[in-house]
Amino acid sequence: MNGPLDGLKVFDLTRILAGPTCTQILGDLGAEIIKIERPEVGDDTRNFAPPYLPDNNGEDSSESAYFAGANRNKRSITLNLSDPEGQALAKKLLADCDILVENFKTGTLDKYGLGFEELHKEFPRLIYCSVTGFGQTGPYANRPGYDALIQGMGGVMSLTGEPEGEPMKVGVSIADIMSGMYAGVSILAAVRHQMLHGEGQHIDISMLDTHVSWLANQGMSYLATGELPTRLGNMHPSIVPYQVMPSADGYFVLSVGNDPTFERFCKAAGCEELLQDERFRTATERVRNRDHVTATLNDVTRQHPAAWWLTELEKAKVGCGAINNLEQVFADPQVQAREMVIEMDHPATGGKPAKLIASPIKMSATPVTYRHAPPTLGQHTNEVLKEKLSLSDDDIAALRDKGVV
Repeated sequence: MNGPLDGLKVFDLTRILAGPTCTQILGDLGAEIIKIERPEVGDDTRNFAPPYLPDNNGEDSSESAYFAGANRNKRSITLNLSDPEGQALAKKLLADCDILVENFKTGTLDKYGLGFEELHKEFPRLIYCSVTGFGQTGPYANRPGYDALIQGMGGVMSLTGEPEGEPMKVGVSIADIMSGMYAGVSILAAVRHQMLHGEGQHIDISMLDTHVSWLANQGMSYLATGELPTRLGNMHPSIVPYQVMPSADGYFVLSVGNDPTFERFCKAAGCEELLQDERFRTATERVRNRDHVTATLNDVTRQHPAAWWLTELEKAKVGCGAINNLEQVFADPQVQAREMVIEMDHPATGGKPAKLIASPIKMSATPVTYRHAPPTLGQHTNEVLKEKLSLSDDDIAALRDKGVV
């Protein structure tokens, strides 16, 4: 068994990050993913480099690290969807699929006879998931969507950064990733409906919608008060201290979620006298007096190195953590114990296994599996066309000569 989704077959028309994140999650959980790429060009992220995966000599291979991060457990075939023969082959492959995932601009696949309405008539059980910048409806439906653009329009940049600095985006493509995750959850719900009723449906995932959704407590604060939240740098809007703190030799994160924890912090820090000050005694007052509380506690935490604070606060059961660079993250014993880095043999690296970030999903009975390394462009074209459509080598060669595959 390849995982809990073993037996599900996915026609993957996604590229870049949002869609491939979704289909990689499904692939890790055991679904069979056939990734469709443009002949000679492929997924845009194949050219998002450097960096590349290193080969056996430590030199750059032909495969971008960006592409490898979102495309394992997939087989790649090249198929020209603008060609009528390519469209016919796509439909023949879809006859054996449960799910189609695409992140083309709204309306693009309709031109190729591969839109939801047409395919739903021909394949009524097919789950069709579209991931776009703005969704299938509304005044922005025809606009292209990009992660940084969505972060700006979706409000998170107005909340991120120093109070007097410029609006700041998150350091990873979080709008893409969250859209992919919501798409994956939606597909699993649609699979359940498909199992019960034999019916497919259209899933319409908008990057802007998902971005607005995960504004979470900040979005709710605005809806409740009508007041615009301000940028607070590394501070929490409704908990103090819950932020980056200076130490004698650097910084660490302090997370005090309630009054008993603050009392334990003060005892560990040797500043119990603050508990007699009304400005510090309750969580509400600490937020109201944020500037004074922060300045006072910064003076306290500067008295010891970060390692001292991490040791002593952990003993006192006070939330705290180091601020790691990526070298420290992947060397962390907890990250290593959880096996968050895997190695997979890759055809482009000359025998050197490719290091990949593992799935965070841990399931006792049906764990994720790692079956296919991120594919080279069209690596499985012949294999899939023979297996699924019983085409011969000569058939495939003729299609390749015509630019169909």
